[in-house]
Amino acid sequence: MSELVFDCVGAEPERYGAAPTLLFKLRISETSGESIGAIALRCQIRIQPHLRRYSTEEEEGMLDLFGDRSRWGDTLKPLQFATVSMMVPAFRGAVEVDLPVVCTYDFEVSAAKYFHSLGDGEIPLLFLFSGTVFEKREPGLSVSQVPWHKEASFRLPVAVWKELMDLYFPESAWIRMRRDTLDALQAFKSRAVLTTWDDTLHALLKRAGEDG
Repeated sequence: MSELVFDCVGAEPERYGAAPTLLFKLRISETSGESIGAIALRCQIRIQPHLRRYSTEEEEGMLDLFGDRSRWGDTLKPLQFATVSMMVPAFRGAVEVDLPVVCTYDFEVSAAKYFHSLGDGEIPLLFLFSGTVFEKREPGLSVSQVPWHKEASFRLPVAVWKELMDLYFPESAWIRMRRDTLDALQAFKSRAVLTTWDDTLHALLKRAGEDG
């Protein structure tokens, strides 16, 4: 039976994707000498926020997620980032593959809100693997499962996340709102003869005395 070891050795933005996508570099090693025909791999990625330190500014940005710092002993729990599947091609010994993870800038999603709140440093991630392994055997294939205890840790640089968002949403961010709120904003935008949504929100903030 094959013995697999998983490592995440890097990450970079996909520069020409249809949606913002991070490419995580996985190295998969087979240590028993078996020849792998393919792996139908599944991977769950979790954020481990308790494994890094936070500045005062970052703490304020995470208030909605974890509450006041005095409560972090109870609230600073792992966050789900993504669950993805891919086919790993045949290899013997070791192989490196790109694991594509489509990302969102929707601040209603906890992972995006967490990433946005970070100024610098690294994001502690945990990769949990499962799936089906097809081993080359005479006269055909042997099928086994990726053990549930297979995992890998990786510290994603915050700069890589910011680079990804800047590629797809330069100098921008996204918020979600109810349709009736959007309709009211659209009516105000038209009455005030404003050309962009940014101008519209700026005008409302100025009217409320929040922007000098």
